[in-house]
Amino acid sequence: MHAPTVPTIPPEMLLLAYRSGIFPMADGREDPEIFYVEPRRRAIIPLAGFRCSRSLAKLLRHDRYRVSCNEDFAGVIAACAQPRPDHPETWISRRIEASYRAMHAAGYAHSIEVWDGETLIGGLYGVAFDRVFCGESMFSRADNASKLALAWLVAAMRFAGMELLDCQFMTEHLASLGAVEISQDDYCERLARAQAAGPGAALSAGAGAARGRAGAAVGLPEGFALLVAAGASSPGKLIAQLLTHTS
Repeated sequence: MHAPTVPTIPPEMLLLAYRSGIFPMADGREDPEIFYVEPRRRAIIPLAGFRCSRSLAKLLRHDRYRVSCNEDFAGVIAACAQPRPDHPETWISRRIEASYRAMHAAGYAHSIEVWDGETLIGGLYGVAFDRVFCGESMFSRADNASKLALAWLVAAMRFAGMELLDCQFMTEHLASLGAVEISQDDYCERLARAQAAGPGAALSAGAGAARGRAGAAVGLPEGFALLVAAGASSPGKLIAQLLTHTS
């Protein structure tokens, strides 16, 4: 007997929610209902203010792990939905998971994966549009794996000419990485400006292979590809240099 099909939220409806400054959640893994959240306070990471610790910079420079974009979106969101010691119940319901997989297929949702050989050890996913990335969740199965994914995300967003990295709710973990808390009104103003600016444009300063592409409209996957190309044999060294010189 086949498992019942989980009804998904149309990608266009989810995208409209993000463009309006709200996002969906559920009360549990098996909860078929969703509710939309508009926090009074919003956490964001300023792209020039990402805090790259010495240990994270060292991990980046060594290129110990392989990092990819959109290689295993399903694996990342499934890992993010797993219970954790501090959060035994997840807000990523089966309906939400299915809906974001549909968003990924439509080109709106993206993932960053961290690999140790063939094993997925960390990553994050979220929704991207214009010059905005709305981070949804991240996970780690090895020390600093989720921080590594976030560092790559910040660098890729900068290469893509993006402006706003939304983290939804402030945590100690995010604060240690440079996240700041702003009002929802302030967030919506920044969101409107980032949308009015349209798609990002590839950066040229210090971008190596991105030179000559300045002004070309790009999204997060393209920014990630430019970052990899600019870093040649060691993109991690480029990222460490970029983030430690500007944070």
